Formats: sequence, C-alpha cells, structure tokens
Amino acid sequence: MATKPVRVMGVLNVTPDSFSDDGRFADPAAALARARQLIADGADILDIGGESTRPGAEPVSEAEETARVAPLIEAIRAESAIPISIDTMKPAVARAAVAAGATMWNDVTALAYAPDSLAAAAALRCEVVLMHMQGDPRTMQVEPRYGDVAAEVADELAARAQAAMAAGVARERIWLDPGVGFGKHMTRHNLPLLAGLERIVALGFPVLLGVSRKSFISPLDGGDRGPQERLGGSIAGALWGAQAGVAAVRAHDVRETVQAIAVWTAIAAAAQAEDRPA
Repeated sequence: MATKPVRVMGVLNVTPDSFSDDGRFADPAAALARARQLIADGADILDIGGESTRPGAEPVSEAEETARVAPLIEAIRAESAIPISIDTMKPAVARAAVAAGATMWNDVTALAYAPDSLAAAAALRCEVVLMHMQGDPRTMQVEPRYGDVAAEVADELAARAQAAMAAGVARERIWLDPGVGFGKHMTRHNLPLLAGLERIVALGFPVLLGVSRKSFISPLDGGDRGPQERLGGSIAGALWGAQAGVAAVRAHDVRETVQAIAVWTAIAAAAQAEDRPA
C-alpha cells in the first residue's frame, strides 16, 4: 500500500457552462477569489480551465479561451508560486498560459488535438498530463465501447507517452490520466477502470486521477444526485486512487479531500509501522 502523500489539484473552471459549478467563476474577480480559497484550503496545484469538456460541450475559439485563462494565471502568479496547470487541448492556449505563468499542460486529448500539439509540448518544456478519452467532448458518451477497459486505456496512454517522448517531451515531465468519465459508460466502464488503476500506475509515470463530482457516482447512490451532492463518492474515489498509487487527485472540494488524504496517509503509515519487525 502506498504511503507517500498524494497531491491535490484544485479545479477552477472559468467557463459559463461548467458542469460542476454553474459558471460561478466565469467572472475574473470571482475566479481570483476562488483561486485564493483553493490555495488556503491546501491545494498543491491549481488546474485552470477556460473551455468546458463536459459531455456535449461546444468548443470555443482560441482567442476567447485565452482571454478567460491568461489574465487569471497572471494574477495568481503575481501572488503565489503554486504550480498552475492549464486545462486545454489547444497549443496556442497552452503557449499563452505558460507565458502567463502556468507550469503544466493538462490535455484531455493526450496531445492529439492539433498537428503541432506534440511539438508545442516539447518546446514549452513544462509538465504535461496525457489524458485518455474515447471520441471528443461532443460525442464521447455516444455508445463508448471497450473489451478490457483498463488494459485498453493503459495501452493507449503508453502509446501517447511514447509519442510525446519521441517528439522531445522529457519522460520526467509526463503524467498520465485514465480519463474517468471521458468516453466511458457511467458504471460499466468507469468502475472496472478504477479497479484496474494499478495497471496504469505500473507504466511508471505519475498518474493524475479525476473522479471529483463525476456522474458515475449518482447511480451508485441510488438516485440522480447533482454534481455538488457527490462529495462522499468523490472522496471515496480519491482514496481508492491513493491506495492504487496515484500521484495526484483532481478535486473541486479541496479542503475535504486534503483532510481525507491526510487521514488515509496517517493510517497507512501506522499500518506499515505495525508490520515492521521490532
């Protein structure tokens, strides 16, 4: 069992159509206040997103997305040295975000969106999260199909990591994300994917796990729970990831997730101490 503390990535979506917060942080002042709160709550990384990737989401232009995220990243960086991730599939937005102070590019397409995505990631020399997704945000939930979902996701992520390294991205800068909820059936795919997380961890790259407020939680709770009613399931998924050895979890409810991981880590350390010879 892993005992190394798991980092918490605080989610800050500055979009008017975010699935989890109803666009409450689209206003720049509200977004900066939220960033300050996430830092105070114990976030180790901030993940800034300017384009929704919820199922059925419509794309926005590079200019609009950049205008949403770059000034916010600059404002956060002026106050804090916290690592900042830009959640985008567009190389131009990633370039602007890194110029503004971002240190990580979190790409739901695993650098497959644009012909120059791989080269851009290599040139930026920032950390890169390669996430698995079947299809695209507008179509990904239309009959996703897998044989062995954990094995297929692991294989596809390994292939994308190899492609990134071949393009010049340093191995030590690469993270993997299994993409829970992205082109996966609520329970038929997401549950066995989570059950098989160790297959992805075994690839040897740090793994980022995003289960926070995901829709697969609702049917397991016997009803149609809205995003903000999924805290218990989100924490359960985060702790499962910690046990499997992920390096970080993506969370909307940062304070509660930090506390849960701190307690889990302390118990795991105590259990390991009990197992040591006297």
